[in-house]
Amino acid sequence: MRTMLELSLSATPKAAPELRRELRAYDYDIRLCATELLTNVIDHVGDGTPVTVRVTAAAGDADRTRIEVRDPNTRTLPVIRAATETQEYGRGLTLVAALAERWGVDLGPDGKTVWCELAPASSC
Repeated sequence: MRTMLELSLSATPKAAPELRRELRAYDYDIRLCATELLTNVIDHVGDGTPVTVRVTAAAGDADRTRIEVRDPNTRTLPVIRAATETQEYGRGLTLVAALAERWGVDLGPDGKTVWCELAPASSC
């Protein structure tokens, strides 16, 4: 995989706009998915959690973009939830799943990586 961007940051609400600025050269879907994965860490693992965000060309397919968000928590795993019309939260992973060709979680002894792979914008 060819790394196009790698950032180490603290998962805080102000990190989301910072991440969007760093990804300004990428299309909207990539910015949205990366931000939603980061926001999940803030909401479900904890404000201030150290994360690494990596954007790469997907293995075996340079046309697809892979987004990875790594955090040190192995106990809190992402789950798609059904949000009601009036809820202001609970749609992030649903958006990622809808936009990505595939997504998943890789567990390691010292953390997890939540990732998704997106097709080129022209074929979405």
